[in-house]
Amino acid sequence: MSRDKTYRPALPIHVRTSFHDGVLGRMRIRSLGEPRPGVPEIVMIQGMTVSDYLLPGLAALSTWTRAHLVELPGGSGSGPPPHDLTVAEYAHAAAEWLRAQPPGPVLLAGHSSGTQVAAETAGHCGDRIAGVVLAGPAIDPAARGGLRVFARWWADRRRDPKSLDEVHKPERQRVGFRRLFQVLRAHLRHDLETPVSALAVPVLIIRGRDDRLGTARWGRRLADLAPDGRYVEVPGTHSFCWRYPDAWSAPIRQFATRASEADSRRLSSRGHHLWGSSGAGTGMGRPPAGMGGP
Repeated sequence: MSRDKTYRPALPIHVRTSFHDGVLGRMRIRSLGEPRPGVPEIVMIQGMTVSDYLLPGLAALSTWTRAHLVELPGGSGSGPPPHDLTVAEYAHAAAEWLRAQPPGPVLLAGHSSGTQVAAETAGHCGDRIAGVVLAGPAIDPAARGGLRVFARWWADRRRDPKSLDEVHKPERQRVGFRRLFQVLRAHLRHDLETPVSALAVPVLIIRGRDDRLGTARWGRRLADLAPDGRYVEVPGTHSFCWRYPDAWSAPIRQFATRASEADSRRLSSRGHHLWGSSGAGTGMGRPPAGMGGP
């Protein structure tokens, strides 16, 4: 199949950059858009050592909320970690940054290997998360193995525009083969199913219809494993957000509304559980002054 050599999406211009110095290394955070009342912001975990390819898709999301691109220690524009990290440690680093932000429910998202980190991170920051978005989830059991995952990646890559290789190249060169191999090995040892089945918030699985790295069967299984999961397909390959940057905007926006409503019900239920009505007549059923009681 001949690859498209002409397509190149526009990269966003108005990007705000900040850094977080954590226990496991410096992390670069790039933010787009503005916060909107009643709309959760999006926190996106980068793919395997690369992140620039996500910027066009985040620009699409930033038309209706603020979106943050989290670059993990050792990848893209972040600093080196103190040692080779596991998926659980990458999640610890992301959770540390998230807990340092102003309170408020967010949609925690990830693409490719970032889905593994996002799912693990959600387990550490449940009170800050309204929902989890797993786009191009990794790694499908059918591809767990060095040769198998490479063969599927190669088949998927042949359907991507040439510009995707070009945007990856400087980041991969900066990271180096040794770190890339270590990160791949860490993610091959991790199964996404375990953290997904433990999530207490709504989950959205997004898969490109032509994705060769992850099958539709596995994507639907992940949605079924989540207590409140949904599965959608969009045009494109594993990295659909480069060729079709607008494709995930509508599904994620609809999911944001549903997740926000679920989060409000959860908080309301928690308040009812705390104050209840069984204390009527004794004063135990009324919240303390200043907490919204009449």
